[in-house]
Amino acid sequence: MELSCKSEYAILALLELATHYQKGEPLQIRQIAAKQNIPDRYLEQLLATLRRGGLVKSQRGSKGGYFLTREPWKITLFDVFVCVEGLDKLQNCEEDSTKTSDSAVVEDIWEEARQAANSVLQKYTLLDLCEKRDSHKHLDIMYYI
Repeated sequence: MELSCKSEYAILALLELATHYQKGEPLQIRQIAAKQNIPDRYLEQLLATLRRGGLVKSQRGSKGGYFLTREPWKITLFDVFVCVEGLDKLQNCEEDSTKTSDSAVVEDIWEEARQAANSVLQKYTLLDLCEKRDSHKHLDIMYYI
C-alpha cells in the first residue's frame, strides 16, 4: 500500500483546515495551496471530491472558502483515504476460480497487510496529525547563545 499524491495532498489540505477549525472561518483555496504547497487547480478538484464525500463544506462569497464538516478528532485518515481513493482500493479483489494455491497464499498475506493498514488509518484523526506536527515543531526549535 502506497500513499498517492492525491491522498497526501488531501490530508495536507484537511490538516490546514483542522488547524483553523476553532476560528470557525472558512479558508480559501489560495490560502491552503500557499501554506501546503499544493497546486491551486489540483486542490480545487480535491476539495470538490472531499465536499462530495462529506468531509468539507464550501461557503460562497467574498468571505467564502472551505471548512471541515466535523470536528478534527472525528475525521480519521481512513475516512480521507476512502473518500479520495474510493472503497475499492480497500476491499479484496473478487474471488477468481482459476487462482492457484500460490496466488491464494499471496492474496491472504496481502489481505492481512491491507487490514493492518486500515487499522492504522482508522486509529489516527486529523487532530492527532495536528498534535504530531506541533510536537515536531517544538523539537525543531533550537536556541543559540
